[in-house]
Amino acid sequence: MRPLRGIALKLGSVLVFIVMASMIKATADHVPAGQAVFFRSAFAIPVIVVWLIWRHELSTGLRAASPIGHVWRGFAGTCAMGLGFAGLGYLPLPEVTAIGYAAPLLTVIFAAMFLGEDVRLFRLSCVALGLMGVLIVLSPRLTVLDGPASHAEAFGAMLVLGGAVFAALAQVFVRKLVHTEKTPAIVFYFSLTATVLSLATLPFGWVWPSPAEWGLLVGCGLLGGVGQILLTSSYREADASLVAPFDYASMIFALAIGWFVFSEMPTRTMLIGAALIILAGILIIWREHRLGKDRAQQRKVTTPQG
Repeated sequence: MRPLRGIALKLGSVLVFIVMASMIKATADHVPAGQAVFFRSAFAIPVIVVWLIWRHELSTGLRAASPIGHVWRGFAGTCAMGLGFAGLGYLPLPEVTAIGYAAPLLTVIFAAMFLGEDVRLFRLSCVALGLMGVLIVLSPRLTVLDGPASHAEAFGAMLVLGGAVFAALAQVFVRKLVHTEKTPAIVFYFSLTATVLSLATLPFGWVWPSPAEWGLLVGCGLLGGVGQILLTSSYREADASLVAPFDYASMIFALAIGWFVFSEMPTRTMLIGAALIILAGILIIWREHRLGKDRAQQRKVTTPQG
């Protein structure tokens, strides 16, 4: 275990994904979200395949014991990606990032509902705190009395929140897949499924991108593949409980890119709501870490010696 290397890889993945989102945002006024999903997924596949060849894992890493599980995970993840990309055309990047933090909170609820995981008062309280933060972030967008612009922002907020719901469902499917599938297979088949599913949006008005948009779209796909590799590698180098909180560094990167690239000024309401969501997420991660240590200690005590 190399914790500092794991943290560096995780921060690298977070930065790459935020840069990727900003590239999608830069094309959102012209390129439909479904088309952006296609580029994001299709051009990530070569990067992932080259990585697997380099690690000598291509033959073993792509074996699928549960093909239908990959399909369901791919469907949920593709919906999450498409809704999130669509929302980038309506809302500032930091706001989209903050609302997206609802996904791990909703995962706690869905894991209890669909996987039978035991969720006690502490985690439920954290989820409630985080969802309160989501409502605070959303509150300025929930008024539709200020004309068409307000309607568009409310629609964008609902798109991003819907994306968070599907992202949480995707995580539930991943939790089931990890019992039978290798991580490279989960990453590869998600990109493959998303590429195929995104083609279903072709009749809804794909466009011919400009040269600059071609560069941005292809670049976001390549960066998506790199981000997946960095993310996967970070969890190989350090415990999940150590690197997971660094997901929230994405807010710092989103604020910086939003400010300097898109001239987006964060509001006090958005910052307060984001702070509550981040606090709730970190408390859940800390609780999971404590429970994991307690379970490990209990197994150590109950394991027969000699």
